[in-house]
Amino acid sequence: MTYCLNPDCLQPQNSETNKICQGCGLNLYLQNRYRAIKLISQGGFGRTFLAVDEGQFPVIPCVIKQLFPRGLSLPLFEKAKALFEQEVLLLSKLGKHAQIPTLLGYFTQEQQFYLVQEFIDGTNLAQMVAEAGTFTESDVWQVLGELLPVVQFICDRNIIHRDIKPQNIIQKSCPTENSESRESAKFSNPPILPIKKIVLVDFGAAKIVTNIDSFNIGTSIGSPEYLAPEQARGKAVFASDIYSLGVTCLYLLTGISPFDLFDTVNHTWVWRDYLTQEVSDNLGKILDKMVQNALTNRFQSANEVMEAINKIRGRGGFSRQYIGKTDNLKTKPAPLWQCQDTFTHKLAVNSVAVSPDGNILASGCDDKTIYLWDLKNKRLIARLTGHTDGINSVSFSPDAQIIASGSNDKTIKLWSAITWQELCTLKGHTHKVTEVTFGPDSQILASGSWDKTVKLWQVETREILSTLSAHTLQISGVAFSPCGNFIASASLDRTTYLWDIQFTETDKQFPTTKNEISSSLLPTPYSPLPILIGHDWAVLTVAFSPNGNILATGSDDNTIKLWDRETGASLQTISGHSWSVSSVIFSPDGKTIISGSWDKSIKIWQVSTGQEIATLEGHNDSVSAVAIHPNGEIIVSGSKDKTIKVWYRDRL
Repeated sequence: MTYCLNPDCLQPQNSETNKICQGCGLNLYLQNRYRAIKLISQGGFGRTFLAVDEGQFPVIPCVIKQLFPRGLSLPLFEKAKALFEQEVLLLSKLGKHAQIPTLLGYFTQEQQFYLVQEFIDGTNLAQMVAEAGTFTESDVWQVLGELLPVVQFICDRNIIHRDIKPQNIIQKSCPTENSESRESAKFSNPPILPIKKIVLVDFGAAKIVTNIDSFNIGTSIGSPEYLAPEQARGKAVFASDIYSLGVTCLYLLTGISPFDLFDTVNHTWVWRDYLTQEVSDNLGKILDKMVQNALTNRFQSANEVMEAINKIRGRGGFSRQYIGKTDNLKTKPAPLWQCQDTFTHKLAVNSVAVSPDGNILASGCDDKTIYLWDLKNKRLIARLTGHTDGINSVSFSPDAQIIASGSNDKTIKLWSAITWQELCTLKGHTHKVTEVTFGPDSQILASGSWDKTVKLWQVETREILSTLSAHTLQISGVAFSPCGNFIASASLDRTTYLWDIQFTETDKQFPTTKNEISSSLLPTPYSPLPILIGHDWAVLTVAFSPNGNILATGSDDNTIKLWDRETGASLQTISGHSWSVSSVIFSPDGKTIISGSWDKSIKIWQVSTGQEIATLEGHNDSVSAVAIHPNGEIIVSGSKDKTIKVWYRDRL
């Protein structure tokens, strides 16, 4: 079937073999390559068609958006044309993103304006509710997890979508699934949301925010049911998209029009009255803050929502079902590991590290304090205070002279590992520091932050050598290769970057200026080193094998992936945890991997096969960090249950 694009054609449907419309004589091909096959929708300003691009081989589906000026007054036409051209500009500005349709072409033909973009094969969320009923809480968590990074991505480019609603969110069909499995998933009750990409479509109402127009009153645009109050007054802001996404989630949970979920008399949301199944207080609080009418009471960005969700996850506040890979072989855990010591903090433990000689254990806590424990005598020997917010990461220098700590207070502190005195405070990050780690020569310190950057510091001079910027979301993990030539950075944007940071000996020992040192780095996203892409959710942790040839990454998708450091190829996916993998480390001999998870367990895996060797259980809340003794015989784990557990290999 071929559909004629002439708005006045009385017989627009033609045979697939026709090149000229039999009804009006119009050329059926745009740019001699795009052929419309079906009318999808029609509005006052234009129409949308399902089409194919026959300029590609094999032929690929696409979408044609047509603006026709006929019948419109000049002011309306100018407005429609401006919106149309703005959508082209926006899609061009956004570039290629896996969860935003790609712009394929833009042109004028026969006095009509055309935009051609990628076709998204899937079902929008409004259709899913209509066909299969309301979403479960775990489904809504997944929608938030999939879509919040996209909203932040467009916000970072000064774009407000202004029309987020269930109809504009498409659950992408899996290319490998057959029609039977797709239909069974679509009509299951509650609907099944497999872990796939959710795509945000229709940027026709979107707007680029500039300093000039940021304070101007504009025209109200968008879908009234999902419109933020300030947007209804013609003053959309970035938080307006957060409101619309929150209202979308209320609809997914209730299946009720948002107009009916708001009590206009008492000026309050009553969505809980329409629930068909229970929703946790944690999800309720997140959604309530997303849909606050008062802008000052609402989340201001997707980053703020993700940070709030991250805190809930850290407390074990919600669970999520995950359809993951199961390519590991499970056996009975052996050899056995026994927990012989438990140390207690006042608040959640976020990080643990063992000194190079194996005598001292350092732990970072939400109570702003670093605790130092004597592993041999099993006692607390020091408390390091000075940070003004929780500690996220602690690390010993390989020469055992310095301890580094990274905090929510945006700073890094260096402490003497001999006297326990504070040496200095490193400032430069604009958001909380999530990871600190030393290079193998103890001269370079790397730090990762929620400001989306990794910074390299020269320990002796306390200067920033370079800032590595490429990730689109927060940095969650950083690791040095054993040789010190490479750094891996893990991010909530689901990727792991590899960086070549080779310094010359002159740079290390006799620095002249910061600019000269920085010039010896390759801190760009255009580095020839591979980018590791494959996790379905945020990457939370990364580690190098002792020989530097393999990287391990742990993810919010409950899996561990092993990668070839040189080629970036995925070597293996290890599954077995039932919740996010928060920490991974290699044993000193490189034969096993130890992983900690929010499912409260620590697991030990064989690197060569992915086989599960042992599961260590005993924590009452999420495991946030794991470390291993240099002798490979002792594992240390820190948890949100405020404890540190020390596990010893049982040789008997």
